[in-house]
Amino acid sequence: MSTWAWVAVVVVAVVALAAVGYFVLQQQKRRTHLRERFGPEYERIVAEHDNNRREAEQELLSREQRHAGLDIRPLTQESRDTYANRWTEVQERFVDAPGFAVTEADQLVTAVMAERGYPTENFEQRVSDLSVGHAATLDHYRTAHEISGRAARKEASTEDLRQAMVHYRALFEELLQETTRGR
Repeated sequence: MSTWAWVAVVVVAVVALAAVGYFVLQQQKRRTHLRERFGPEYERIVAEHDNNRREAEQELLSREQRHAGLDIRPLTQESRDTYANRWTEVQERFVDAPGFAVTEADQLVTAVMAERGYPTENFEQRVSDLSVGHAATLDHYRTAHEISGRAARKEASTEDLRQAMVHYRALFEELLQETTRGR
């Protein structure tokens, strides 16, 4: 083999290694970005996809794209005050009617989401949309919703209902206080 042929082989090998290195670096950057953005939701989605990170990451990227197309906006100070007062009323009703209060808390969280610009028709879609900007409180919302469902079937204790209120409050407060677009 001539010297030029060896040089060509070495150049092709170096270019191939550089391309592979670039591809791996881009994947690592994307993975780091998604882990930081979605927190525990990242691992949950990976597990849902039978540990197929590529599929899971594609779903998370799709969530980001959908979220970017939503008109998510902060609440006015007047709306925040109104919702905060309504939350206080719901908490006060908990003493006499805990099941009803949990249902009201769920409706109040949904109302705040709607006013902020989140679609609210379907629970799974709400969770998906919330995961982009509110991943840290998403498990609270899931737990509260699950308890609320049990309460509707009369299968939740008063302590369960109290926990649902705590979980709803975590997301409620985050949605209420967020004043900037996007996170």
